[in-house]
Amino acid sequence: MELQTEPHTQSMDQREFINAVFKRNTTCFKGFPDKQIAEDFIDELFFFLFGTHKRKLGEEKLVEQYEGIKSTFSALLFELVKNEEQVKQHTSSLFAAIPHTYKNLLLDAEEILKFDPAAQSIEEVLVAYPGFYATAIYRIAHQLHTQGIKTLPRILSEYAHSKTGIDIHPGAEIGESFFIDHGTGIVIGETAIIGNCVKVYQGVTLGALNVAKSAASTKRHPTIENNVIIYSGATILGGDTIIGHDSIIGGNVWLTYSVPPFSVVYHKSEIQVRDKNPLPEVLNFVI
Repeated sequence: MELQTEPHTQSMDQREFINAVFKRNTTCFKGFPDKQIAEDFIDELFFFLFGTHKRKLGEEKLVEQYEGIKSTFSALLFELVKNEEQVKQHTSSLFAAIPHTYKNLLLDAEEILKFDPAAQSIEEVLVAYPGFYATAIYRIAHQLHTQGIKTLPRILSEYAHSKTGIDIHPGAEIGESFFIDHGTGIVIGETAIIGNCVKVYQGVTLGALNVAKSAASTKRHPTIENNVIIYSGATILGGDTIIGHDSIIGGNVWLTYSVPPFSVVYHKSEIQVRDKNPLPEVLNFVI
């Protein structure tokens, strides 16, 4: 038996749906930056700072390329603020901060080279390490966040998240010589504060105990002081939680309270190993 359809009615329903989507998107997304242009901008800037192409270009070409990146950012930002004077101010502030950001990123890369025995050169870290890439995008997004720019920093940080599996909110405060090893599954929340020379391994969460919307304006994420190592799978929660300097947090630790400096915190589990041959007892199978 053939199903009877009503093409005219379905066509009208589809048209109404498409119109509704178009109307909502043109209304609700006013003042939002273009996601694709944002991703292109951050890739262009990262490649300019750390790409191998620079050795092939003269100074004039480099200046031209840098000015092009500025223009891309200005066009992107104009969609967000719709004010030429504000666009100029924000563009000037961001690119005035880039030399300092670049210096900090080189310190991050040097820290990775210093402590990762698999790293063969600083160049390898710059172009091949996902932890460094995620940190680089974070530092640029954080600068935009401190300038009060909305949405765009999140688009950039989520782009890095999609490429590396590392989720760093642009509002987090991270000090110098930050070292992410491997990195997949790392989550660093908006109000986290991280000191200098901190090392973080894969699967670490610096999260909140209270995820209620009413707590949005409070410090919800932990503070990690200088020279702390946090090994894989550790979860540290709460805005009042402080990990004292020079501490080591072992793998799979769950922490919701502060620990003093020079602490070693570890998770104790029992693992049993036995020889499977010969079996200690006869196994009976019933089928």
